Amino acid sequence: MIAGFENPSEGAIRLEGVDVSRVAPHKRHVNTVFQHYALFPHMTVWDNIAYGPRSQRKDKAAVKKNVDEMIEVVRLSDFAKRKPAQLSGGQQQRVALARALVNYPSALLLDEPLGALDLKLRHVMQFELKRIQREVGITFVYVTHDQEEALTMSDRIAVMNAGNVEQIGTPHEIYDRPASVFVAGFIGQANLWQGRQTGRANRDYVEVNILGATLKSRPGDTTIEAGGQASVMVRPERVRVTMEPPTGDMAGVRARVVDLTFQGPVLRLSLVAADGSAILAHVGTEQDLPLLRPGDEVYVSWSPDASLVLPTADVPTSQDLEEMLDES
Repeated sequence: MIAGFENPSEGAIRLEGVDVSRVAPHKRHVNTVFQHYALFPHMTVWDNIAYGPRSQRKDKAAVKKNVDEMIEVVRLSDFAKRKPAQLSGGQQQRVALARALVNYPSALLLDEPLGALDLKLRHVMQFELKRIQREVGITFVYVTHDQEEALTMSDRIAVMNAGNVEQIGTPHEIYDRPASVFVAGFIGQANLWQGRQTGRANRDYVEVNILGATLKSRPGDTTIEAGGQASVMVRPERVRVTMEPPTGDMAGVRARVVDLTFQGPVLRLSLVAADGSAILAHVGTEQDLPLLRPGDEVYVSWSPDASLVLPTADVPTSQDLEEMLDES
């Protein structure tokens, strides 16, 4: 709809304050970077980038100035005379980006532009894209199914589900205060347990019956009456695993280790509570634990501030989320 290939059924598309909902696609001041770049193979890097200004019939001096400036921004000055086949995937991606930006559009649309790159190059290019966006000062509308990429790159995220916007907010808001169970499960990893909200513990916390115990939690933005069904979210990195019962204000239960996976900076622990609920914990080196094995009994706990009560819903499993991505 921003590009003009679909018409909105209601509302308006505004670019720099102007409603362009009924403006033809070729007359809108937007450009797109596609997943597979669509570079002209017979043209050099310089000529690929110059295609836009030349199409607008700008004079040669203006074309040269704009292209040279954009080549500097994407750091490809030494590759200006090469053709796309002589470039790496990351370099081709930067050529496509420069070609889309050289006319300084009102908005740049990016359709999973890093999808064809390997993991390390993706990470490098994420920070390159952020740098370029800051330098040119143009709004980037970036579509991705990679939740980590969305958190890394965005100033503002819109999480969509079945064509509806579930939540719009900053990465911190989306991650720490998701508006729904879907958002909590879709963005990052999360423990999601269903239970009942039994009442208020005090002005800051409510009490929720989950994992076979009554624990304190932060209330979410949706009011849930005492006795009503609720879901509680705790991020795995906020879960503490100990051999001794938790002390102080920590909320926690006893659990049994099911599986352990070493992931470099963290140990991924899959556990099960007494009521059969699954618990996921990411244990860092700061948690001084003995060597654990499947079957060991431990305590899992977290600060009440690390948990959030959400309106109850069918909690998506990891398989559910994978199927959603496959369908998308």
